[in-house]
Amino acid sequence: MKNTILELAESVIHDSYVVSEDDAMDLYQSDAPEELFSAAERIVQSCCTKKAELCSIINAKQGRCPENCRYCAQSAHWKTSCTSTQMILPENAALTAEKAAAEHITRLSLVTAGRALSGSDFDTALECFRAISKRCGKKLKLCASLGILAPEQMEQLKAAGVTRYHHNIETSESFFPSICTTHTYKDRINTIRAAQNAGLEICSGGIIGMGESRKNRIEFAAAIRSLNVQSIPVNILTPIAGTPFQDVPSLSAEEILRTLAVFRFMMPSQTIRCAAGRKTLGNNGERAFRSGANALISGDFLTTSGSSTAEDIAMLKRLGLY
Repeated sequence: MKNTILELAESVIHDSYVVSEDDAMDLYQSDAPEELFSAAERIVQSCCTKKAELCSIINAKQGRCPENCRYCAQSAHWKTSCTSTQMILPENAALTAEKAAAEHITRLSLVTAGRALSGSDFDTALECFRAISKRCGKKLKLCASLGILAPEQMEQLKAAGVTRYHHNIETSESFFPSICTTHTYKDRINTIRAAQNAGLEICSGGIIGMGESRKNRIEFAAAIRSLNVQSIPVNILTPIAGTPFQDVPSLSAEEILRTLAVFRFMMPSQTIRCAAGRKTLGNNGERAFRSGANALISGDFLTTSGSSTAEDIAMLKRLGLY
């Protein structure tokens, strides 16, 4: 690594220096966290778009998921308070999308539980995207998060107006068996590749605070970097009663901010999007945007609450990002 954090940041900005995994660990272990956060913010200001993007989700089908992801309230393997719902109707999806557009959301995703959306439910999802496009026109960019889909399904989504596919890899390949055994890390990578081959942009990130090590997080970021994704949502684990991770100790605010800063050094120009759990940082997660993040998911998440769009826009205005 360069002699100082600032020198490394300047090399990333001006020389397109690619931060190695060893560099990233040195950054993580720095005894000057505020310098690290400030340098990450400088990279954002130099390498990223000047305005933060707001996106939101529609929880289009919830619960009864056959996968055993140990963090997830929607898994049928765990006894949680999560209730199941049927696939959303196209008219309801369009009305929700219209409201989101009126609240200045610029990107909207339909999200469904389960290994993969198929059959009549997948057909309904296509109808939803067409209905949203008809109702909202070019006000919203459309995303989909429908599980492990086949290549031909990705092509159908693109034809229906979807521009970006969301599919998290969640963590590093080495740690993945500790969070899920009903599908593999490779299944997730193959899904991302199928979406890219169909001409879709990719939103892929994961969750921190599941018991993984710093090395696991660095490996995860390196994998995301190699996939050339456009958007990287970073979720902070919210332990949910009834799941195997209900008692996992929470990360400190400093550890979360260190992680965001290291990710920014490793991925200087990509969108790092604060997702679930940012409120644990206090003040609506504002410090995350001074430590490397440059976008957010607004509104509620699948099984946890989030922030109102008005609250998020007010914060971004204070930061000069809106």
